Amino acid sequence: MSFQLGFLYSQLFASIPKPSTSFAGKTIIVTGSNVGLGKEAARHFVQNKASTVILAVRSLEKGEAAKKDIDKSTGTKDVVKVWHLDMSSYESVLDFAARANKELQRLDITLLNAGVARVAWEVFEKDESTITVNVVSTFLLAFSLLPKMKQTATKFNVRPTITTVASELHYVADFPEAKAPQGQIFNELNRKFPNPNASNMTNRYAVSKLIDVMITRAIADRKPASSFPVTFNTLTPGLCHSELARESGFIWVIMKFFLARTTEIGGRLLVHAGSSGPESHGQYLCDCKVALPAAFALTTEGYEVQNRLWDELTEKLEGIKPGVTSNL
Repeated sequence: MSFQLGFLYSQLFASIPKPSTSFAGKTIIVTGSNVGLGKEAARHFVQNKASTVILAVRSLEKGEAAKKDIDKSTGTKDVVKVWHLDMSSYESVLDFAARANKELQRLDITLLNAGVARVAWEVFEKDESTITVNVVSTFLLAFSLLPKMKQTATKFNVRPTITTVASELHYVADFPEAKAPQGQIFNELNRKFPNPNASNMTNRYAVSKLIDVMITRAIADRKPASSFPVTFNTLTPGLCHSELARESGFIWVIMKFFLARTTEIGGRLLVHAGSSGPESHGQYLCDCKVALPAAFALTTEGYEVQNRLWDELTEKLEGIKPGVTSNL
């Protein structure tokens, strides 16, 4: 089945069940959760008895508004907490992780939902903003939270999960930067397009999600589920009503009108991935099932690129926080 037909079938016919897993006693972090899918995922976690759900948000004011809404709809108090996190700043990411490692008794699920889909070229932390937020900060946060999650696994005899929200667009990513000389993929990704526009910036978003999928696979390649206490997985929520593509053009408005899932259904998919176990380690999930990633990721060339991305990313992370990748 082609990508296009598979996408249409998923959007129009796939049945996505409501979460039924109990999260009693569990502590959960959801990034980018003041609106959209992250907020709805947080609501589902609270509805299903989570003890603590941390909304990791850039705007504390908007986070507090989201907390108030979730509290009201679920009839709960003192479950939702609002913590500051700005994924465009490595300092903010590290401060957030340090707080979590210090203050939390346990950490069962980290849902890395925060992301950007830009139409304009901008630089955050010396890299193009899409790569900074969707890739580098995402895995900087994941690795920085691993000490608490590994401690949780040992202390409470559970298997925590780190879920990265990817996209079905990774199937159609055009990734010419993968042919860069050894050690130069991220440098090529930081080379400004001669004419940045909606088309090449949409592709950049797709590339960032392809990298997320490949890095997740690389982690499982190095730390298989049988010998590592934390599950890493990634998923696509499909096309949903959210604020992610708020900078995009009219074509996205039309597509959403005819095809988009509700935000609440998108939240269900995030919760499913976050509550999945070792069978999902290193896997890409679609419609609450393990699915094959982009064909490129399964080729010999793709595997070589995956390893190159891993080497470059870990070197970059070590430059930001020496020793952080040893948490793996």
